[in-house]
Amino acid sequence: MRNLNEFWAKYKKNKIGIVGLFIIIFFVLLSILAPILPIPPPTATTSQIDSPPSLIHPFGTNDLGEDMLSLCIWSIEISLITGIFAAIIIILIGLIIGMISGYYGGIIDEIFMRITDFFLVIPSLVLIIVITALFGANLFNVILIIGLLSWPTTARIVRSMTLSLKERQFIEAAKISNVPNFYIIFKHLFPNVFPVIIATGILNISGAIFTQASLVFLGVGNITDLSFGLLLHNAFEGGDIIGGFWWTSLFPGLFLTLIIIGFVFIGRSLEQILNPKRSE
Repeated sequence: MRNLNEFWAKYKKNKIGIVGLFIIIFFVLLSILAPILPIPPPTATTSQIDSPPSLIHPFGTNDLGEDMLSLCIWSIEISLITGIFAAIIIILIGLIIGMISGYYGGIIDEIFMRITDFFLVIPSLVLIIVITALFGANLFNVILIIGLLSWPTTARIVRSMTLSLKERQFIEAAKISNVPNFYIIFKHLFPNVFPVIIATGILNISGAIFTQASLVFLGVGNITDLSFGLLLHNAFEGGDIIGGFWWTSLFPGLFLTLIIIGFVFIGRSLEQILNPKRSE
């Protein structure tokens, strides 16, 4: 509890972090409260087609007469689900590969780092597009693919921290006492590495959200689930910008940008608190 209080005392002094926290709390509450908010269901239509923002429809309507405010609010859920679960996969893979590589070193480290370098140099978005085209672009596949292709940076950070930690006296003492390596990794290394990786994980959420939206916008993602990428895809595909219906792309883009910025602000703030050397 003392550590949490100390952490919060530092975090609340970070203005960017507080702004990011409020942004994410706001959008999470919007998503949770969507069913009871005084907005039309996302599938409801009106005769007011391509209507600009008004008191009745604050974000206007699209070419089907659907309320854009309702569509934007209901799209938040997909972004949060994608970002959080993809980040969990990224953290798990990055932790395992990074700790094993850094702790054992030698040929194991060499093999893991070559694999990591391979994934770092390939254009991940292009590869994600190809894989989703082959195996399907449902939400589960998209989350899994993003997670499986986005872990290298996390793994390198974990490896670097592990290399530093394993030279500490408490690790050396555990080795001399013939404590099993598995126990040392998860009892001594993991607790010291994990808090710092949380910051990277938060940043991974924003990256996963952007990637998912990009896939759908490009027409290779899931076009059956309501999402910001789908709203932007439909707006550009329908020529709304050229036709002067700017609101159908502005508000989804604004919501998406704010959510990404919120997670970036939180992630950067956590980096400054938990890993100040890396944030410099």
